[in-house]
Amino acid sequence: MKVKALIVDDEFHCRENLQQLINEFVPELEIVALASNAEEARISISQLKPQILFLDIKMPQENGFELLRSLGEHSMSVIFTTAHNEFALEAIKVEAVDYLEKPINIEDLQSAVKRAMSRMKTGQQNWKQLLSKIDNAGKHKVSIPTKDGFVFVGTDEIIHLEASDSYTYIYLTNERKHLSSKNIKVFEDQLSDNEFYRIHKSHIINMRHHLKEFSRSEGNLVRLSEGRTAPVSRRKLSDFLSRINTYANVA
Repeated sequence: MKVKALIVDDEFHCRENLQQLINEFVPELEIVALASNAEEARISISQLKPQILFLDIKMPQENGFELLRSLGEHSMSVIFTTAHNEFALEAIKVEAVDYLEKPINIEDLQSAVKRAMSRMKTGQQNWKQLLSKIDNAGKHKVSIPTKDGFVFVGTDEIIHLEASDSYTYIYLTNERKHLSSKNIKVFEDQLSDNEFYRIHKSHIINMRHHLKEFSRSEGNLVRLSEGRTAPVSRRKLSDFLSRINTYANVA
């Protein structure tokens, strides 16, 4: 009996090319569906129960990591596919089991499938461990979606995040700045450890590394590294004050 596989990629030619390679060179797999985005993938996973997931990382709206986080309990083996070298480096850092760089090499594809099928037989699926590694890595690095893809920065480099409608400005050390298409709530969830705190509906600050001063006389204003400032809302003030001594000495 063939092993069921699902291909998730927002680019039509990439989906078709991978399907053709699998049909020609990996006959033990049956491609049960092709999905162009995370929502289509969730529907196919729920209905078709694939055993192997070929997952592109860079996709609009939700990337591959975000799709995995949304799935809940599943026993699929995951093989990442992407054309972007930075994702290969990040996948290695979080100990992803399998990774295919586009254009996909036939031997690499066959080897990745062989490992995935071996994990299925032993019950050692990789995706739960992978998510744990990603989440742990997220305590030290965060992915920032940009118009060209993603950039990965250390959390200690992040000074301040500021909402701008549905977008978010991320202010970094050395006067760097990125504008992300993700709203600030996404980053609040991603930066959920105690280093960061959302002091206002429009502001998240790095309390451990970049909080320099808090001033009541200036309207409950915080001063941060490199001259950044942000207001603390009245609703957040009490909780904010209870956290201060843990992270910084303030004037």
